[in-house]
Amino acid sequence: MHRPRILRASAAVRDLVQETRLHTSDLMVPLFIVEGKGVKEEISSMPGYNRYSLDLLRDEIAEISDLGLRSVLLFVKVDDRLKDNKGTEALNPNGLMQRAIQVVKEVNPELLVLTDVALDPFSSYGHDGIVENGKIINDATVEVLAQMAVSHIEAGADWVAPSDMMDGRIGAIRLAFENAGFHDAGIMAYSAKYASCFYGPFRDALDSAPGFGDKKTYQMNPANIREGLKEAMLDQEEGADMLMVKPAMAYLDVIKTIKEELLLPVSAYHVSGEYAMIKAAAEKGWLNEEAAMMESLGSIKRAGADVIATYFAKDAARVLK
Repeated sequence: MHRPRILRASAAVRDLVQETRLHTSDLMVPLFIVEGKGVKEEISSMPGYNRYSLDLLRDEIAEISDLGLRSVLLFVKVDDRLKDNKGTEALNPNGLMQRAIQVVKEVNPELLVLTDVALDPFSSYGHDGIVENGKIINDATVEVLAQMAVSHIEAGADWVAPSDMMDGRIGAIRLAFENAGFHDAGIMAYSAKYASCFYGPFRDALDSAPGFGDKKTYQMNPANIREGLKEAMLDQEEGADMLMVKPAMAYLDVIKTIKEELLLPVSAYHVSGEYAMIKAAAEKGWLNEEAAMMESLGSIKRAGADVIATYFAKDAARVLK
């Protein structure tokens, strides 16, 4: 007779044979940056999560560092007056993103800084690329994205995270880094980024919802897994250093497939809608927030993610410590 319950008999035994373990070093902290001073504004659709001006970003980075978290992913909310159809402000060496990178590195030079590379925060259309005649133009967008990526590394970023899903942008960015002498700059490619309904609160956070149509001509069909594997394979061939799946919880099978089939580290983005669902249910008293948070993050790690970008990073780090 088999008695599998022997391995569940006590906390000591359960800990001894636990297969998947989450560490603070697995967690990446997304941060939303705005202009101004003294700004710490909660995002209504993401309870407990804030946008920070650069002066208060310093305090946030200090707290993140004290919790043992070692990587951040930066996003900027750009004033509408600076938006156009060319991503002009994205290339400003004194732009909000470039200054945010410098602030983070001033507070903690050892913190790994990754930056969002896409045009939607800078676009008057709210799309991830240049628009012509109602269509998102691929190759002209890639040229701007490569310049944008170089600008971030020049400002002091360690890695870039292209989230746009344009064809060929990883190869173009890698070539641009080589030509600029940035041989050590990393690329975390949003490889399998799906056209998901779970991004709603994020677009509220950055005021980056598309001004017309949707993003289904460049973000992926949620029904497809082989397509996600193909995108990840192409990014690996083009020179990516890490492959991302986004969202995470609804795409655990995609995480697992890419982890098993390819050679690069895999990251997953536990997105705003996934965060908001847990928060909302916990506020209603329908879920234990801490237990749901840890179970969700554990499932993403168990599926094969080496890195998890999550709005729960600070809360999880407190639990883990």
